[in-house]
Amino acid sequence: MIQQRWLRIIPVALVMYTISYVDRTNVSLALDPKISSMMRDLLMDDRMKGQAAGIFFLGYVLLQMAGGHLAGKWSAKKLVSLCLIFWGMCAVGCGLAKTFYQFEISRFLLGVSESCVFPATIVLLTHWFPSGERARANAFWNLCQPLAVVASAPVTGWLLGAYGWQTMLILEGALPFVWLPVWWIFISDHPREAKWISAEEKNFLETTLEREAAVLEPPIKIPFRQRLMRREILVMIVMNFLHNSAAYGCMTFFTDGLKSKNFSPVQYGFLFAAPYAVTAVIMVLNSWHSDKTRERRGHVALVYTLSGVSLILSVLMREHFWLSYAFMCLAIPGPFAALAPFWAIPTETLPRNVFGPVIGLVNALGNTGGFFGPYIVGWLKNSYHSTAIPFNALGLGMLLAAALAFLLPKSTRQVQSETAMPKV
Repeated sequence: MIQQRWLRIIPVALVMYTISYVDRTNVSLALDPKISSMMRDLLMDDRMKGQAAGIFFLGYVLLQMAGGHLAGKWSAKKLVSLCLIFWGMCAVGCGLAKTFYQFEISRFLLGVSESCVFPATIVLLTHWFPSGERARANAFWNLCQPLAVVASAPVTGWLLGAYGWQTMLILEGALPFVWLPVWWIFISDHPREAKWISAEEKNFLETTLEREAAVLEPPIKIPFRQRLMRREILVMIVMNFLHNSAAYGCMTFFTDGLKSKNFSPVQYGFLFAAPYAVTAVIMVLNSWHSDKTRERRGHVALVYTLSGVSLILSVLMREHFWLSYAFMCLAIPGPFAALAPFWAIPTETLPRNVFGPVIGLVNALGNTGGFFGPYIVGWLKNSYHSTAIPFNALGLGMLLAAALAFLLPKSTRQVQSETAMPKV
């Protein structure tokens, strides 16, 4: 059987979400006063820098549950298409900002515009990839996060040096408009709607996915509100909060550690990108082994532990630049490498009509860490004139997230026996 969906669905979704991450990573470089005039032009200090980077996530939480619900009940393809239009407008608006508050408002609206995309894409992938392939599908799609940095950071650094932050944000903000027709032409919501898929693959997918969905349906109808009160959903929210605090707290203030050397803007871009190249490799390996063993929570805990320990060691070795930088290259992958097995858990343990809104809820509340991580790092750095204390705090948060991973369901089979009696 020729599995065409791996070459059709994943690359298009990967590029689409990579574009959304460009809008997050380019701000990290634009907010570095050594290579950009943005902070001076908008009269920002370190606290305002963290606030400007993080306010995106306050908007990002608003439509997550609605996005998961609409993707399942209506169309993930159409929903993401609308998001591409609105987030392109807001991303360009960030480059047109003349004051800090104009930029802050544009970043908030950018977050709102992108808030449906993640749960909608997760739902789309569950229509195309059975549980035995889901961690790899999630990992390949989520490669957008490190690839956005690897691909865009050197270009962003060059644009900042050659044309300034406003032109850079406008040019990179227009990318969603370029990709919209590709998304619309190549993506179908379900295998039964696709004309390009073989009959054998279509039959395999429809029968396998229906069988898996039927197994997860409880024998008696359970109110949706009760399903949201399960203990593991709260645990996932806390883990996702700690995950995003570390991921974006490090990303926003990562270049601070490079300032002791006289690097050019392009060199900054490559040094900023290197840890994310390592991240891509670890993501693929972790997801492959997770699918091979059908184990999820241990794979989450392992990379969280690697991240937390490496981040703390990077702080301890900060007097030795290249050694500290090497530990940062191992610290940054953890939150991203955990994504594939982490998001496989709700799709494999919850009924089809539930996991979309649950993914939206977990991603919405967890992504507030994307605001509080940069904000707290900026506030503590402003108070103590160093990233040592906040980076240690982020490292401890990752170790806590690793421990919490073992409160998640051990296996699909175990959760199947519990779905008829939800935990309160």
